[in-house]
Amino acid sequence: MDQESVRLKNISDQIALLPKGNITYRTIRGAKRMYLQWTEDGKKKSRYIRRDEEQATLVLVEKRKQLQEELRTLVRSFDSSDYGIVRETAVITRYETGVVLDSALLRLCDAVRGYGRRDCYREVDAFLRKDMDGKICILYGLRRTGKTFLIRQAISTLPIGETAYIKIRSSDTMAMLNRDLLQLSQNGKRYLFIDEITLMSDFIDSASLLSDIYASSGMKIVLSGTDSLGFALSLDDELYDRAVMIHTTFIPFREYARLLGIEDVDEYIRYGGTFRVGELDFEDEDLLDEGSSFQDDETTRRYIDTSIARNIQHSLSGYRSGGHFRHLIDLYEAGELTNAINRLIEDMNHQFMVSVLDRLDEKEIIEKLKKILDIRDRGEMSVNITEDHIREIRQYLLLLDLIVDAPSETIDSSRRIERILFSQPGMRYCQAQALVYSLMKNDEFLRVSAKKRKAITDLILEEVKGRMLEEVILLETIKALPRVKRAFKLLFPTGEYDMVIHDENAITCEIYEIKHSSQRNPGQVRYLTDPEKCDAAAYQYGDITKRVVLYNGPDTVENNVHYQNIAEYLKGLGLTDLAKTN
Repeated sequence: MDQESVRLKNISDQIALLPKGNITYRTIRGAKRMYLQWTEDGKKKSRYIRRDEEQATLVLVEKRKQLQEELRTLVRSFDSSDYGIVRETAVITRYETGVVLDSALLRLCDAVRGYGRRDCYREVDAFLRKDMDGKICILYGLRRTGKTFLIRQAISTLPIGETAYIKIRSSDTMAMLNRDLLQLSQNGKRYLFIDEITLMSDFIDSASLLSDIYASSGMKIVLSGTDSLGFALSLDDELYDRAVMIHTTFIPFREYARLLGIEDVDEYIRYGGTFRVGELDFEDEDLLDEGSSFQDDETTRRYIDTSIARNIQHSLSGYRSGGHFRHLIDLYEAGELTNAINRLIEDMNHQFMVSVLDRLDEKEIIEKLKKILDIRDRGEMSVNITEDHIREIRQYLLLLDLIVDAPSETIDSSRRIERILFSQPGMRYCQAQALVYSLMKNDEFLRVSAKKRKAITDLILEEVKGRMLEEVILLETIKALPRVKRAFKLLFPTGEYDMVIHDENAITCEIYEIKHSSQRNPGQVRYLTDPEKCDAAAYQYGDITKRVVLYNGPDTVENNVHYQNIAEYLKGLGLTDLAKTN
């Protein structure tokens, strides 16, 4: 390593040992108290500094700022001749990573011309156009959610002569990338897009190099990678408060419909969650042989294995030399962490299926199916899955945006009932469908007549779609609402409101029934017009300003109940923001 690179490394190592964050003061009971404030898990956190620690903490925080400025100055002062860089076009600069420039970069962008843009594109564009004070941008999400597509669309709007794209390979290292970035900086590149950066085993532990040196020197850097958990970990550590995070995992129905031209909500339930290869395929050779993510149980399991389980394991193994596995280390060392993650996701969908069966009227048959469901073979594992394992895996699934914890409320507010929503509905539907078909092949169920089996199968799958429709609408409403409003399912001793939207400032609420039907009938409004339930809801959440049945038919109003088309409702969520995007 050359002398300047050694200096860079030494300064970066010193910075890593110093306190992160900024000094702030609060007045508590008339006394001024010092706090160290930083960002962790996307939330502002702080730590009280005792009186006897104040002076030392001030010195250490100032020392960190001085070292960061020294890094910036060091990069600016590099002489291009030290790195063999020649600006004349006759000389070709050799790069160690997959750097793409000029005409090759234009060809890379050709495949995205003419396609619509995701809602989050405006956040990428804002990062590129505005002064972000030394921050980098991270496109964060599971595979096939449009990260590389977004990058190429952004590149197509920039001056090509000032832009570079780098596709990282697993054999690349941060040292190699650092040398390439130094050359690109000296060659006048202002916009850098680094794809699949989490493939590098040492990315998480040295990610601050990108913000402290290059972004602070004026470069606009956009990172993307399939191991999105790695970004979450680096944000808490190396990149605290120095990154603009843009999430891509959640693809709401309105985007799915707008970008793919598919306005069938049932289609979204079956396949939603990723952009399927063929509709938004931009010649990524890694995806050419994989087909639809949620075409069947096999492709769903493969997606879970490669996009979720591998994501978690790769990120944890690269973070602090694998020191963050915590209770999962025994599963990892036994080679069973992938199975455990799959099993937990299947268990969540198993509980979903139990709740579906509980709503059906065919009690005798359903009770048999539930018993079969409870004893179905899950395969043997040499390491038992403990509550600690489950808790930690769930934490990572939440960080990956795969699941959302949206508990139902009870009318007396005495307790909340756990409810896990999936951001990728196709995954839940495909596993539920596979589970139904496996139940139908059970010896006990095969004793039922063929017509009865078919009727039960159709009934269960129809109920699955109905339940999933409720989840899709609740999840998308939760994500679209402003902070002063919240959405949840409300449970009564008998019956429920599929969704309540509560305005905590105005102290009002709207109540909803959600039906997987295109027809109107009196039974759909029985709870919405039940005086006892309405009075209880109004007492708890304020005046009821709207009663709504969401269904697949046309919009209308009947007896003061609004019937609203589901697809139009979903497309209307966040419509104001969409207008700004397009």
